[in-house]
Amino acid sequence: MALNLRAGDFLQAFLKLLPRGRVWSRDLSSVQNRTLLGLNKVYETNTARANQLLVDVFPGSTYELLPEWEATLGLPDPCAGPAPTVQARRAQVVARLVATGGQSIPYFTTLAKNLGYEITITQFMPSRFGKRFGTPFGGADWAHSWQVNAPTFTVNRLRFGDSFGGPFAYWNNNVLQCELLALRPAHTVLNFSYSE
Repeated sequence: MALNLRAGDFLQAFLKLLPRGRVWSRDLSSVQNRTLLGLNKVYETNTARANQLLVDVFPGSTYELLPEWEATLGLPDPCAGPAPTVQARRAQVVARLVATGGQSIPYFTTLAKNLGYEITITQFMPSRFGKRFGTPFGGADWAHSWQVNAPTFTVNRLRFGDSFGGPFAYWNNNVLQCELLALRPAHTVLNFSYSE
């Protein structure tokens, strides 16, 4: 837990550190102590900034250090569009940090979840002998095709702890499509299916 010290707390500490004697008055209305109080407002501000740094150091709650996190990860990229929300930018930073790489269905569904999207994935197979009648006929390319099933619009709502001034909700699937297309295995064909 961060300690929020005020200028008065710093003043009391300074007064305890002053030498003894008539010159070193403990009267709070003296010029010396009013000057110390004015200087201690800087310490109060620096303490508040240091406490905010503890919040900003984590990508899921960062605000002021968000550009630093993005620069480290090669963001912002075209996936987020021209003016992404702070919440969307944070989600993209977190998703990039926790993405360890993979080619499995759980990997891509977790990646989408970290970006703020709930998806399912459908795998296809080429047509072969013994396949059930009535299923879609597919050539050899279907062995390397898969489909992401997502709602037409994924609504991302404002959450507690999000930055002031952000929208209450925003919706689109642009980041999902862009990130998955960039991370899909190179030999595969990725399709997107959106439904209500």
